[in-house]
Amino acid sequence: MRNIIIVLILNLLVCHLNLHAHDGPDPLARWRFNDRTVTTNDKSQAEVKAILGPNGTISGTYRIVGELAESRLSLSGVDSGITLTENYETAKAFLPRQDLTVSAWISITRSQPWGGIVGLVKDNGNDESGWILGYDEQHFTFALRGSTGPQRLTYLASRTKYELGKIYHVTGVYDGSIMQIFVNGKLESSSADQSGEIVYPEDSPLMIGAYRDDNEFNSHAGQLGEIAIYEAVAKAAWVEHEFSHYETLASLPPAPNDQPVEFVIEPYLQFGAKTGMTVMWKTSQPTIGVVHYGETDECPRKIRDKEPTVIHELRIEGLDSQTQYFYRTNSSKPGEADVLSSEISTFQTAVEADTPFAFAVISDTQGNPKVSGKLAEFAWGQRPSFLLHPGDLVDTGTRDDHWTQHFFPSMNKLIRYVPFYPVLGNHEQNARNYFDYVSLPDPEYYYDFEFGNTHFFMIDSNRNVDPGSEQYLWLEANLAKSKATWKIVCHHHPPYSSDENDYGNLWKTNKGTRGDLRIRQLVGLYEKYDVDIVWNGHIHSYERTWPIKEGNSVEKDAPIYMITGGGGGGLETPGPIRPFFQNTVRHGHHYTMVRINHGMLELQVYDLENRLFDQLIIEK
Repeated sequence: MRNIIIVLILNLLVCHLNLHAHDGPDPLARWRFNDRTVTTNDKSQAEVKAILGPNGTISGTYRIVGELAESRLSLSGVDSGITLTENYETAKAFLPRQDLTVSAWISITRSQPWGGIVGLVKDNGNDESGWILGYDEQHFTFALRGSTGPQRLTYLASRTKYELGKIYHVTGVYDGSIMQIFVNGKLESSSADQSGEIVYPEDSPLMIGAYRDDNEFNSHAGQLGEIAIYEAVAKAAWVEHEFSHYETLASLPPAPNDQPVEFVIEPYLQFGAKTGMTVMWKTSQPTIGVVHYGETDECPRKIRDKEPTVIHELRIEGLDSQTQYFYRTNSSKPGEADVLSSEISTFQTAVEADTPFAFAVISDTQGNPKVSGKLAEFAWGQRPSFLLHPGDLVDTGTRDDHWTQHFFPSMNKLIRYVPFYPVLGNHEQNARNYFDYVSLPDPEYYYDFEFGNTHFFMIDSNRNVDPGSEQYLWLEANLAKSKATWKIVCHHHPPYSSDENDYGNLWKTNKGTRGDLRIRQLVGLYEKYDVDIVWNGHIHSYERTWPIKEGNSVEKDAPIYMITGGGGGGLETPGPIRPFFQNTVRHGHHYTMVRINHGMLELQVYDLENRLFDQLIIEK
């Protein structure tokens, strides 16, 4: 009898355990991070071995923290993440078609608008698909697109605002009609916006610790614990039970960032003058930045940040004109020794009025670092004194990764040695990123500077330029006062353009404005105050006009308008006929070099193979 009772009790326990196990889903894929699962493969690549599902390749700086079952992978957030598969075809065996539960233990040490924990997603304008468990600047998020819902991703946000450094359990659930997001075992938000099977992008990778598609890569900074994907719909009780496994982690105090300091943006130069230069860079953590500089590579003088920051902006004053200087940067956490040093670079201060100089012009670099980087390298080979940029530095100004991963890395080989002077394009979207990453005279969206015997006037053509507007009045007053030999204006939108469809579709009608009429209101000022050249972008091609005065082309003594929008953006084509103002037009990526010697200006334009295709000489 005693043996029978023991058997009955054991059977009841087994039944109880089985019933409890089937209250929740079985995983398709699961990853834990410890010294046994994170290894180095035979190609010297860091790799995480999956418990279930695909193994992953780890990029960027990482380390293992914690012990045993509670160990976690800490990522630096600089080009870091875990690539599980490169596309949907190799990932579909591990991804649900409809019913989905994704569970993750996570901490965040740097907030960002588009943070990724795990998912396969595409978010390119109107082309949105897949799903991702992630976070924004304050909340955890769960995004997904279904086959019969809106033709876009729905982003579901938690009510909980995460605290940097704290560990959370985050779960996303989808059953074909309802999306849910849980934080620390509690349902926080739901949506019926999407329905049907999940729509997946074909060409995006399955990632852990990153928000990545074909034109962005937002790396996670923080810790990753156990992560699992299920082809089932988790009930609230199961989510709460999963949280209880490591509930003690959520009660730990916020952990400091344990990763080494890294460059998010390497040092670059801003607003060079005869006696000053600004050095800027961005670090992965708040640090005290120091610029060491001098007339030799020993860099004996220094200037430092007053407070820890991630965006460093240090102005060096008291320099000699037209003089070469060396500089390097150090960045350290408060109370610690220098932990991050840059290579030694050089710059030259602005020249005197009687000294020849040269500058490069590259515009509309946008989201094409391969092309813009090549042009920047060619331009640096000709040793310009600075770079003029007529706008659309990036594809989407509000996307920080478009600055940190497209513009600055591709242009660094040039702008670490020479300052760049930009204006806002429409793609900058007047975003805070622009104003954070440039250092220009207030109000920054318009300004002027002098270099040698030339006066440059920089205008934001996205804003009002009507007569009586702030910019119009400022421009007229400063043009009138200028005694410079040469006067050059730069703004994004062109007053004259032969483009095929921006100002009227010239393949369907012969009616078109052939330029931006709103900006053409400034042309009278250029003619009145003897402006020599007006630099523009916006149109992704090259175009040079004849000198134009009172709406007609003339031989000389009038402004020439130059479109140099071939810095990387998708190329555009001129219309089918030649307008009166057109001198030269060309389809192709390119950069321009301008050389000024007293009363002579030489201009040469080069294609993507560094071949000369246009040139001009103007003599005063």
